[in-house]
Amino acid sequence: ADICFFLFSGLIGCSWAMVFAAGGFKVKLYDIAQQQLTSALENIRKQMKELEKSGFLKGALSAEQQLALISTCTDLKAAVEGATFIQECTPENLELKKKIFGQLDLIVGDNVILSSSTSCLLPSKLFTGLKHVKQCIVSHPVNPPYFVPLVEIVPHPETDPSTTERTYALMKKIGQSPVKLNREIEGFVLNRLQYAVISEAWRLVGEGIMSPTDLDLVMSDGLGMRYAFIGPLETMHLNAQGISDYCERYSEGMRLVLNTFGPVPEFSGEIVQKVNQAMSEKIPVVPKVLDARRKWRDECLTGLAKLKTQMKSD
Repeated sequence: ADICFFLFSGLIGCSWAMVFAAGGFKVKLYDIAQQQLTSALENIRKQMKELEKSGFLKGALSAEQQLALISTCTDLKAAVEGATFIQECTPENLELKKKIFGQLDLIVGDNVILSSSTSCLLPSKLFTGLKHVKQCIVSHPVNPPYFVPLVEIVPHPETDPSTTERTYALMKKIGQSPVKLNREIEGFVLNRLQYAVISEAWRLVGEGIMSPTDLDLVMSDGLGMRYAFIGPLETMHLNAQGISDYCERYSEGMRLVLNTFGPVPEFSGEIVQKVNQAMSEKIPVVPKVLDARRKWRDECLTGLAKLKTQMKSD
């Protein structure tokens, strides 16, 4: 099995490690503190055992076999040795990430891929000036990557096309759903779509058109049900006799509505209080309650992922 290597053993690092081990890859987790690595491995073991028990463990190998593929390391040079793919998972801090890639740039060979998990830092900010810039790419997962398979692959202007292709193929091989951006753009694509929805939701609640809890229902029991299986463009295609027909029928109405959208919200002041009150009544802001709700969300995602796989194979 090829060796993949994950920088830093936080939540995303652990989740990535589990995804790659499920795909049968040897994984090295690197962190500066041994204690971090020890607790990361304990977490991974616990999660894998739970997933195996509930029948949701990914891949063909047992939890024990997958755990045997994961090792840890506190020495960067030793960690990088033999790696074909390096996924950086440090906190979202440009200076920290640049420092890490600067260190890696000095010790890696010419065929390893240097990939970042960043969700909003542009490749041109991260990788410019590195001598291995052709081998650098952003692979942005969606939290939690173990249950949500999308990975946005974003090249630096100087990234070699083969780096993009190899990363895409690798993500496919481990069961993720990679998508390629042809060039970098602020927020990549997932967040641009997400922010478009958030800003209109915020305006509608702010203007008193609908309560925050009802607004969430419009998505979870309406649009979101469709979007779990098909995207907005296929939705248009199926809601008429194809896209051309849809545009002929509805473009005037769409433009009419879109022209009434307000400016970008500030996300501050009394609307924050209004939304916060509604959300806190539903889910009190207490660590224990929030964690339980997140666990429930992940169980829902697991069930949905299982259903999607089933629907595809039918």
